[in-house]
Amino acid sequence: MGRRTCLLLVFALALCPNSFIAPAQLINDKVGNRQRKQEEEKGRVHCSRSRTRIVREILSEYLLPFLEAEQYNLSSTSCRLHPDNDIFREQDEKIERLHPMQWQCGYCKKVFRGQNFLDTHFDNRHSSMLDTSPNRCLADLCGALHCDYFDSLSNSKRKKVTCKPAVVDRNLHLCEVLANTCFPIEQSAVAQRLNDFFKRQFCDAHTCDKQLKPFARGSGIYKNRSLYFALSLFTLFILAIYYLAVYIHNRDLGMKRKSLRRLSQQAHIKMHKSKPS
Repeated sequence: MGRRTCLLLVFALALCPNSFIAPAQLINDKVGNRQRKQEEEKGRVHCSRSRTRIVREILSEYLLPFLEAEQYNLSSTSCRLHPDNDIFREQDEKIERLHPMQWQCGYCKKVFRGQNFLDTHFDNRHSSMLDTSPNRCLADLCGALHCDYFDSLSNSKRKKVTCKPAVVDRNLHLCEVLANTCFPIEQSAVAQRLNDFFKRQFCDAHTCDKQLKPFARGSGIYKNRSLYFALSLFTLFILAIYYLAVYIHNRDLGMKRKSLRRLSQQAHIKMHKSKPS
């Protein structure tokens, strides 16, 4: 019986070899796919480009103008808000917008129809150029800096958000860490003022009290724009007075010239009439 069974197995294997090999191949394929996915995950940057850009906009409008006014420089080593700690900053500086529907990669000069296609191109072709050191994803700071609220300012319809105390506490803690690491109060009087400013501008709004809104100290960009607008109006006013004065002066000078010419002609006529015929 044992010999007959072996012969039957050999005969069946000869007729249908795939039926016995396939399970082993499937296992090997699954292991290979899993390894490839793990390798891809290692090389992939888990940081949102769109959220990173929102953080940049918030900093550019609600923080950096006030730092420039105080002539304060952030520390790139300890402060996560420093531009050098922005993983996508260099790549975004390589973006060239040729036309509204043409975005060009500054590395390889390829042109794309939209920024989202260019972002995918960066992820697929130029991700090796990114510095993937820890704490370089600005998008991780969205909770502390109120990205969702900032994004809703440009939308007519605002989403109703349920206040979750655990999330509020976590964002408040991160916000205070940013304030204390970027503006150490023991560093200088300027740093102490900016530490208080940062907490009033960003941290105080991390509460379920709906009356407290983010960016309480206002926009530094709009403040500067108001100053520039006032200076521009004053300059235009001075120029208008100057040109009006020049116009009146030239008009009076022209009238005087006409009067002198008229008097000269009248005198010439009188002299001509007084001559004996």
